[in-house]
Amino acid sequence: MRSSRRILALWLPRLPTDRLTRKNKGAPFKAPLVVSGKSGNALHVHALEARAARLGLYKGQPLANARAMVQPLSILPADEKADAALLEAIADWCDRFTPLVSLDPPDGLLLDITGAAHLFGGESAMLVHVTGLIAKQGFVIRSAIAGTSLAAHALARFAPAIVPAGCEAAAVAPLPITALDCDDKILRALRHAGLKTVGTVAERLHSELSERLGKSFVTRLKVMLGAEEQPLTPRRALPDLMAERHFAESVVTRDAIAAALLGLAQSFSEILEREGRGARILESVFFRADGKVDRIAIKTGEPLRDPKIIMRLLNQKLETLADPLDPGFGFDLVRLEALLAEETKPGTISFDHDENARRQIAFLIDRLSVRFGEHRVQRFMPQDTHIPEAAGAAVPAQDRDLAPENWTLKRRPGDPPRRPLRLLQKPEEVSAMASVPDGPPMRFRWRQCLHEVVRAEGPERIAMDWWRRSVGESRSDHQKSAGLTRDYFRVETSNGQRLWLYRDGLYRDLGQNTRWYLQGLFA
Repeated sequence: MRSSRRILALWLPRLPTDRLTRKNKGAPFKAPLVVSGKSGNALHVHALEARAARLGLYKGQPLANARAMVQPLSILPADEKADAALLEAIADWCDRFTPLVSLDPPDGLLLDITGAAHLFGGESAMLVHVTGLIAKQGFVIRSAIAGTSLAAHALARFAPAIVPAGCEAAAVAPLPITALDCDDKILRALRHAGLKTVGTVAERLHSELSERLGKSFVTRLKVMLGAEEQPLTPRRALPDLMAERHFAESVVTRDAIAAALLGLAQSFSEILEREGRGARILESVFFRADGKVDRIAIKTGEPLRDPKIIMRLLNQKLETLADPLDPGFGFDLVRLEALLAEETKPGTISFDHDENARRQIAFLIDRLSVRFGEHRVQRFMPQDTHIPEAAGAAVPAQDRDLAPENWTLKRRPGDPPRRPLRLLQKPEEVSAMASVPDGPPMRFRWRQCLHEVVRAEGPERIAMDWWRRSVGESRSDHQKSAGLTRDYFRVETSNGQRLWLYRDGLYRDLGQNTRWYLQGLFA
């Protein structure tokens, strides 16, 4: 099968030592640099720079042998987390070439450049451009382009080349069997059978290989030969819409960046209006000349395509950043992405409906969410329960996936409120004096202060979820242990405070062991 995809594989064979050299401000170490790793209780050469390799050292060599062969050596411990973070940063920077970037750990990347190479003057020009920019940042880089990820992976490591579509089998045939990148057990089996190259393995019957080495190995071989495709798993979700602007010279001023973003937002607006859609999640990406990438995302409650509002939200986000946007040596690429775009449906507006007020409220929610974070700007959704503390659930105010529901009116017009404006996060126990069995409290102590009750209304009896008792436990036993009945009272103290208290449990069941709690405060 002829593959229609084009995969660019990047291999950084000296990523650990390149990271340390960059950390040393690009200055070479006095002695050849070796990174040591530990397997069990033995130290080995985890990575090494070119000078150490020229002296006969190699990756995986026992560190004691390396020390005996070459003196002196600059030996530093391996830091795999730092290497992985650096690989992630390079992958972020490669987003400028294609949004389909996949990690090929521990030291490689795979870029799906299908349909993108012509933007850089063809595959050859793109390969030179990408590898040249990465090399300028102080990395040793090798690369290859092929129709499948495994073929490109193997060629980048053993025979860098650009393989035309459909020629993967001939290109990988002379490669050693280690290019298959399989486990040691399979490699030993192949060597025992006298198979030394990928081509000799491919000549064997697939049924024979499947029986001896497993179906997964045969599938891997087919992908490498170009007979099957294996889709990449991008690091980031593909945006619904994307617009970007390249600069011949890096820009550093805020006005130039704002002008670029405004132009991109206007382009977005025209496309979204033509398609009848609006953006819900927008992300602006700033690519610095030195390889650093900054991302700033905003979310809106409703589909948005007005460029002026987009710019106001982006500017507000930039102003509230804890770590201000640092242009460094300047940005050479600015991109605006719509990570989520939804269809906009025209609504029917009645003559007495204040649509402008609704839009202003929605814009206010967006501004507050951008400034403080969407998880800090919330609205309440009514829940199907009669338990006071569970009657409403706080959700992000921008979340429109949950349809708004009307709250059930708890009182008649003109009546005083039956529920307090503010509920405590957790009911606080108070010591109260009350008439038995069902009388209201006459005085109580809350937070070390004694309060005298001058007026009281109640009780309002609310039963808890008695059906949630444990299997085999009687209702009366569960009620005694958990207090499934609450008697609520609205009380007014001598200093004018109006509070909401309840007695947990019935006097006939618990006697003097009944407890009182304060749960809310009226305005």
